[in-house]
Amino acid sequence: MTAASSDFATVGKAYAAYSNGGRGRLRHDITARRVLAELGDRRARVLDVGCGDGEMVLRLAAAGHEVTGVEKSADMLTTAAERVAAAPELAERVTLAEGDIYTLSFDDGVFDAVCCHGVVMYLPDSVAPIAHLARLVAGGGLLSVLTKNLLAVGVREALRGQYDSAQTQIESGQAASLGNLGITTRGDTPAHLDDVARANGLTPLLWQGVRIFHDHRDDWAPKEEEYQAALAVEWAASTRSPYRELGRLVHALARRGATA
Repeated sequence: MTAASSDFATVGKAYAAYSNGGRGRLRHDITARRVLAELGDRRARVLDVGCGDGEMVLRLAAAGHEVTGVEKSADMLTTAAERVAAAPELAERVTLAEGDIYTLSFDDGVFDAVCCHGVVMYLPDSVAPIAHLARLVAGGGLLSVLTKNLLAVGVREALRGQYDSAQTQIESGQAASLGNLGITTRGDTPAHLDDVARANGLTPLLWQGVRIFHDHRDDWAPKEEEYQAALAVEWAASTRSPYRELGRLVHALARRGATA
């Protein structure tokens, strides 16, 4: 995860707490499950841009993939490196590097999958960042973008009883609001993300709404049985309308046609 400003480097502990809580687990579990399903059984070369503390990097490596993680925040990258070092059986499949989404130094079409989760919402727009990501996707490869869902602005606030804020967001359709970590986030519609993918030569896949029923529960610390039941419901709803439109996050995926 990477912010447009250096503010994100100051919220590492808050992100870790969120990531380990029920809401964070839903995000990681649903997103990883879909990416791994799309990758299939073959060993893939995967780039994770804005890899944060290495959560997705470790999940992908544990599934047998070769993963390169890029992160702008030096502090978050250090945490990711520590987590990789603590899993030596995965370390040989992981490469970490400091970098920015706008200045990725890789050749075109070198990755079987490019993931960018929880990054675009912190940037001024999605068009240029997704173009930078899309060029790196190989023939037959996958692009996975997780960002804030503009269709659901105001839902979290309304369910929390923050009615003035919810009404303002709903009536204005505003793209920006305060995110989990105290940083302003900007939303995109799934249709817009699909259009940007098409403009970069990719074919959109079925998009998901992530955290539909539990986004407002920031104090949610379920026992494992409850969490697994909640995850099953969230997964079932994630690709079905009208439920998916209410997800706090949108997981947009697209694939490049296979090359001859």
